[in-house]
This record gives sequence, C-alpha cells and structure tokens, in this order.
Amino acid sequence: MKQLVPAFFAVGAIMALTGATVFITGWIYAPYIYTIGAGFIALAQVNTPVKGKSKTLKRLRIQQIFGALALILTGTFMFATRGNEWIACLTIAAILELYTAFRIPQEEEKERA
Repeated sequence: MKQLVPAFFAVGAIMALTGATVFITGWIYAPYIYTIGAGFIALAQVNTPVKGKSKTLKRLRIQQIFGALALILTGTFMFATRGNEWIACLTIAAILELYTAFRIPQEEEKERA
C-alpha cells in the first residue's frame, strides 16, 4: 500500500482538478469525477504515516485529514445544491491542505534536528 499512496494522490489530484474545472460547464459527470478524485486524495492522506511524535505534528495531521474530508464534502455539495456553495467548501479545504503541506515537512525537519 505504501507504493500506491503517491499514485492515489496524483490520480486523485488530477481527477479532482478536472472535475472541478469541468463542473462549471454543466457536464453531468463532473461531480462524479471530482468526488472519486477527492476520495483518492483522502485515502492517500489517511494512509500516509506520521513521521514524528510531537503534539504539533499530530494536530497538523488532524487538520490535513479534516481538509481531505472537506474535499469530499465539496463533492456532496456539487450533487446536492444548485448554487455555488461548493466553491466555499473547496476554498476552505484548499487552505487547510496548503497550510499543512508547508507546515508538516517543517515540523518533521525540526524533530530530526
């Protein structure tokens, strides 16, 4: 499974980006593509091991998983709502994912030193 995690993340990221981009055109399969991609991203992030024992790293991992769940919630909003509510949820998920993407490696480096 460890070898599949980067592949799941890469395929999921491409699918989520494609689904979110094409959703604006009104294509009926776009939410399906996005939601499957978001599921792959969440699966990859849940199966990524934590490389440290600090409370800060554990907190950041929880935030990262929460961001992945927000990506999946965005797919639910694509199906359930008629407006652009999904964009707000996607923005929150993207901010959480971006923050943890920079902070987790920084904290892991602090622990190694």
